[in-house]
Amino acid sequence: MKKIILLFAGLLAFNFASADEGMWTLYNLPQAVYDQMKTEGFNVPYNDLYYGENAIKNAVVNFSGYCSGVVVSPDGLVFTNHHCGFEGIRSHSTVEHDYMKDGFYAKSFNEELPNPNMFVSFMIEQKDVTGKLKQLNIDNCTSDRKSVILDSLQNAMTDSIKKIDKTMHIDIDAFYEGNQYFATTYQQFNDLRLVFAVPKSMGKFGGETDNWMWPRQTCDFSVFRIYADKNTNGPAEYSKDNVPYHPKHWAQVSLQGYKDGDYAMTIGYPGSTSRYLSSYGIHERRDALNEPRAQVRGVKQEIMLKHMRADEGVRIKYDSKFAQSSNYWKNSIGMNKCIDSIGLINQKRLYEEQIANWQKQTGYLAGKLNFDTMSRLYSKRFDAAKAAMFFNETFFRTNEFTVRAMQLNKKEVLGPKNSPKKQYVVFKDNSSEWDAPLDKEVMAALLKNYKDKVDAKYLPKFYKTIATEFGGDYTKFVDNLYNTSFLMKSGKKIYIKNKSYLKDAGVQYGLDLLEILGQLSADRSEFNDSIYQQEKYLCAAKLRMEEDLPHYSDANFTMRLSYGQVGGFLLGGKPSGYYTTAESIVDKMNRGNENFEYQAEPVMKEILSAKDFGQYQDKTTGKMQLCFLTNNDITGGNSGSPMFDGKGNLIGLAFDGNWDSLSSDINFDTHLARCIGVDIRYVLMMIDRWGHADRLLREINAK
Repeated sequence: MKKIILLFAGLLAFNFASADEGMWTLYNLPQAVYDQMKTEGFNVPYNDLYYGENAIKNAVVNFSGYCSGVVVSPDGLVFTNHHCGFEGIRSHSTVEHDYMKDGFYAKSFNEELPNPNMFVSFMIEQKDVTGKLKQLNIDNCTSDRKSVILDSLQNAMTDSIKKIDKTMHIDIDAFYEGNQYFATTYQQFNDLRLVFAVPKSMGKFGGETDNWMWPRQTCDFSVFRIYADKNTNGPAEYSKDNVPYHPKHWAQVSLQGYKDGDYAMTIGYPGSTSRYLSSYGIHERRDALNEPRAQVRGVKQEIMLKHMRADEGVRIKYDSKFAQSSNYWKNSIGMNKCIDSIGLINQKRLYEEQIANWQKQTGYLAGKLNFDTMSRLYSKRFDAAKAAMFFNETFFRTNEFTVRAMQLNKKEVLGPKNSPKKQYVVFKDNSSEWDAPLDKEVMAALLKNYKDKVDAKYLPKFYKTIATEFGGDYTKFVDNLYNTSFLMKSGKKIYIKNKSYLKDAGVQYGLDLLEILGQLSADRSEFNDSIYQQEKYLCAAKLRMEEDLPHYSDANFTMRLSYGQVGGFLLGGKPSGYYTTAESIVDKMNRGNENFEYQAEPVMKEILSAKDFGQYQDKTTGKMQLCFLTNNDITGGNSGSPMFDGKGNLIGLAFDGNWDSLSSDINFDTHLARCIGVDIRYVLMMIDRWGHADRLLREINAK
């Protein structure tokens, strides 16, 4: 398949799937795409990607619903990124045993640590169920009715598969903006144990300074193990009697490395892209979504970081929360810069003119797809969409008090069913997960920020209380909530029929928030279905206009394949290089007194200053290579995705994209978009020379 360029206005080139772009489903991979993969150096038969026990897909896992991973041993070892295992590592950490700071290595199966809220899922099968859903008239339903139909079919199919194997379940997802639907069968393992983690100084080396940037030296990996029922080798809830899982297939780890231009492929679970999105949708995303997200998170993170750097206990509690927040804070900033720098909105509008002209010539979707209608709908939704993002970023998962206030009406009601006055809810003691001074300062700052940023009609009623009873002092208002409301009295029975219930300041605070949340939902929902339908028509028109060409669907956290080559790009007009070396990380460590995110334990500098790295050293360059670039397609959710060479051997783990291509969620730039991976030899070297984990190295058996 040749690179395809769409020309409009006689000059302008716009996006189509070329050799290094695309998030392809495996079960129906177009033959033209596979042929191009072979041309670029892929030497694995077509059927060995998806079909059969030894298919490459069988080694790739959905990691806990937000990342990807790969099985690398006959005893169920899983490699993923350090930042994907971050919460698992943090949750086991204490000030006395700080695995975030000191790292972790289980020297035996018995020392491997369980993680109750983590899992891995294997994709078993995928198939098209569009026909079934069209028979149920899904194309002509409201979004609410559509959800009912999807849930009904999904439940029916899951019930059916469970009669064959009770460990299976089926998810149905929309593809191509709802023009198609695929059903995917999964097998989920809930007993996942932490085996190995490098210190945070290495697993998150460079922190926010280097996030989304190149060059990178981050040793972004962690190791877990899948446990299974000892009798069936199948999924089981955690039990001390469970044994390591023995997979049908696992990835062969390679010590052979790569060179510029070599074939490279990722398979994983990319979370979300919007490359079919209209110019009007991109405008909304830039100004109503990305801009508020970045602004609010910037306020919050400054306060969090101040407290975290002042107290190790606070740092442990908030390490994971800060990392989650900061990742898409920087992503939003970078995406907006990219949208503007390449004039993406105007490019899209020119492309939409081409579709409109083709539509006039063919009559396709006449009376349905209408760009004037689309523009008007987005314009009417804009203010509510922007206010909703400010609301979400201010009040969801930002401080413990607001979390409890918003959860109150969803809490399980306890007490006798026949005596309403004795019914109550209770909040468990989770004080180990949050810090009051940090929480209160964040809450006060965000309350003020929200007031400054949104229209008065979207202000909850308690803002009048802040003005009249607290003289506009947000800190005093927050202190009063924490001191007087029973919401913060963990373990206290809150009797929901008691006369004092509705008088509680925290209850009223929560009710005020829910009222505004309902208003925001109503103001947007008036236009949501119509906008969704227009975007669906737009995608359908593109697919029809270019029906002789293969197209991939936007990412939706189902398994996808991306292929391309190892290689760099022009960075500031100069070649970026396609790998980094041990010397480069030592140089940054030497500047640790200038930037705390380049600080690492002395032993790390010692290890990476070695003159000889043995089998982990690249045979061609003679260097200890740390991270490398490919032009594979990547987005959130791809973190931890295995990176394979042309023989299907594991050469790295994808962990980031580059700053110059942060608009790739909505437009893939073949010149700038790159995937950053950690070299698997760097991973093994750290397991060996830092962890001295001989048992893991024998188990992995790298070639």
